[in-house]
Amino acid sequence: MTVLDSPPRTVIDRQLVNALALRLGDLLTDERLDRRARNLKDPTHDEEHNFARMAVHAELLRLAAVRRSEGKSVLTVFDEAAISSAAIAQVLGLGRLQILLEDDEISDIHVRGNSSVWVKLRNGVRETRDPIVETDDELIELVRRAATRLSRQERRFDAGTPELNMQLPDGSRLFATMEVSLRPSLIIRRHRFEISSLGELQLRGLLTEELHDFLAAAVRARRNFVIAGGTGSGKTTLLRALINEVPPTERIVTIEDAYELGLDHFEHLHPDHDALQSRPANIEGQGEITLADLTRMALRMDPDRVIVGEVRGAEAFPMLLAMSQGNNGSMCTMHADSTRSVFPKLAAYVSMASTGLPIETVNLLLASALHFVIYISNANNSRQVASVREVVDSDGSNIISNEIFTANSDGELVRAFPLRGATRELFAKFGYDDRSIP
Repeated sequence: MTVLDSPPRTVIDRQLVNALALRLGDLLTDERLDRRARNLKDPTHDEEHNFARMAVHAELLRLAAVRRSEGKSVLTVFDEAAISSAAIAQVLGLGRLQILLEDDEISDIHVRGNSSVWVKLRNGVRETRDPIVETDDELIELVRRAATRLSRQERRFDAGTPELNMQLPDGSRLFATMEVSLRPSLIIRRHRFEISSLGELQLRGLLTEELHDFLAAAVRARRNFVIAGGTGSGKTTLLRALINEVPPTERIVTIEDAYELGLDHFEHLHPDHDALQSRPANIEGQGEITLADLTRMALRMDPDRVIVGEVRGAEAFPMLLAMSQGNNGSMCTMHADSTRSVFPKLAAYVSMASTGLPIETVNLLLASALHFVIYISNANNSRQVASVREVVDSDGSNIISNEIFTANSDGELVRAFPLRGATRELFAKFGYDDRSIP
């Protein structure tokens, strides 16, 4: 389409959108009541959206007829399309937020009341967009609508439950706060399931060619990994790529707060898998299932590998036990600022399980369970693996490890320390030749 062919920029009549949304809500309610009176099932997602499109189209035709009879101008085709989409999104979707969710270039969305919205693009650039609500109270209502329509279970969002953590149907993660924050706040993090291999990450600069070969061999050799980094550094993306190196004959059980790994998107790669998700207590304060609970469940599900989406508490203890008791090839992510800082953080998480174990015993467990720690840096809008450390042993309150890959002064990933002899021989069987390193 040329510039001359481009449609004019549409300024949406919010008053008309609100009136249409109110009418559409009434029509959808009547449709549901009518179906139930005739002992029919409630409409599916697609049926409801088809009904909504037809209903809004009929209302716009009626409005056009009224305007013509009054001698007024009618809406253009572009105006009608924009208003129709906005009204349907307001009732069945997430209002003006829906437009941002449908933009494939956006990876993160930050909303604070009725202020301008901040978005982070796929390339790391941050931009502002127009507000998606008129008032702070309207944002609260939008979040409640999301919790009611899009959540798999009943969710509250009010003064008594001032935070909401849930997954949207497209796999995005929604987190919202009220009361405890100065203004109501909404954060959405989106996930790119299309990035699914170490080769793709190499092309994007996250990995070097040698590190690609190293990690592929490490997965096939069933080494246990912890992937560390900051928020938005690409930990989950790398974890997903590592999982997709697992042979399809192996059984995988994943444990997550929200289904972000998306093994169901790669069914051909993992035909035998189960995905477990934690859940908060219901409105009566009952039924909570924690990551630690799920980790214990996973060990009873005959897994070849146990994958924990993110470790940040007492689930570290059963996970390490699983790794040290034969479930080699298991992996997890966690927040840390280096490969070395992973060890004291994991020890602290184990202490949250109230095991009463002395630090020396905890470190013995860490050293026997972990094989490698990977750290991803995220600086100047550039994400790359900056360190890989091999766990060697424990010595009292210390973990002994060697940094195999490190970033030099120019930020390039280079080899630092050779692998242990036993690891070198093992990796050679899976296609990684380490003999060039003394």
